[in-house]
Amino acid sequence: MNYRHIYHAGNFADVFKHLLLVMAIDYYKQKDKPICVLDTHGGIGLYDLTSEQAGKTNEYPEGIGRLWNDADAPAFIKPYLDIVEGLNEQGELKAYPGSPWVVQQLLRVTDRHIVSELHTEDAKSLKANLKGQRTSHLEVMAPFDGYEALKAKLPPNEKRGLVLIDPPFESVHEFDDIVAAVKHGVKRWAAGSFAVWFPLKDDEKVGDFYRQLAELDGLPKTLAIELMVKQPNPTTGLYGCGYVWVNPPFGVQQQLPDVMNYLQRILAQDESAHSRSFWLVEE
Repeated sequence: MNYRHIYHAGNFADVFKHLLLVMAIDYYKQKDKPICVLDTHGGIGLYDLTSEQAGKTNEYPEGIGRLWNDADAPAFIKPYLDIVEGLNEQGELKAYPGSPWVVQQLLRVTDRHIVSELHTEDAKSLKANLKGQRTSHLEVMAPFDGYEALKAKLPPNEKRGLVLIDPPFESVHEFDDIVAAVKHGVKRWAAGSFAVWFPLKDDEKVGDFYRQLAELDGLPKTLAIELMVKQPNPTTGLYGCGYVWVNPPFGVQQQLPDVMNYLQRILAQDESAHSRSFWLVEE
C-alpha cells in the first residue's frame, strides 16, 4: 500500500465527501436514538496542511480553501466548517480533519463509532490522533482490513446508522471488492445506510460499477451522486468524484440540489464543472 492521503487532504473530493457525511449524521441525530457509524478506511484522522507532503501537491487551496475564504457560504455549510475551524482556532487554515475526526466530533455519548485502517504506520497515527476522543463509544480496529471489519461488525446493535466505504483505489479490483462488500453488508444490515465514495477518472469503470450494483438482488434504494470540477482529461487523472449511497438519509436527499449547486460553483476548476444525481435503484 503506497497511498498517502496527506497529499490530497482537504481537496475538493474531501469537501464533497465530508460535507455530505456531516449532513447525514446530523439528520440521524434528530431522533433521540443511538446510531452506529462504521468507517472502513479511516486513514490517519488528522492532516497537517503545512507539511511537506501537502505542499507538494497543494490541493487543499482549491478544496477547503475555497470554502474557508467564502464570506457568503450558505448556512448548510456551517456544521462542516465548524469542525474544520475547531482545528484552526487562530484563523489560519493549517489542519484538516479526516472522516474519523469529523464523525467523532458529531456523535453523542450513546452513539457508537467503529474505525478501521489496514496500513500499519497509518494505523499507529490514527490511534494517536483519536486518543482522548471519547465522546461516543469509539473502537479503533487498526491495523485491520476495512472489508473484513464490515463482515465482523455488521449488523450493529443499533438499528440506525451508516457505513462509510472510502478505499484508496490502489487495487485494480477495488470496484469489485466494493460490490461484494455492499452485497454482504446489505444482507447483514438491510436498514443500514452505505455511503461509498469513488473517484471519477475512468468513465468505463464507473459505468461497470453502476451496472454491477444495480444488478444485485434485493438492493434497497440506491442513489448515485457525482461532482465534476473540470473537463475530463486522460493526462490529468481525477476530474471529479462521487458517492453511491444505499438507503440515503432523507435529510441528505432533501438538501442535495442546493448542496451540489453550491459545490459545483465554489469548487469549479474550469467552466465545464457540473454535478448530477440519479437513482441506480428506485424505491
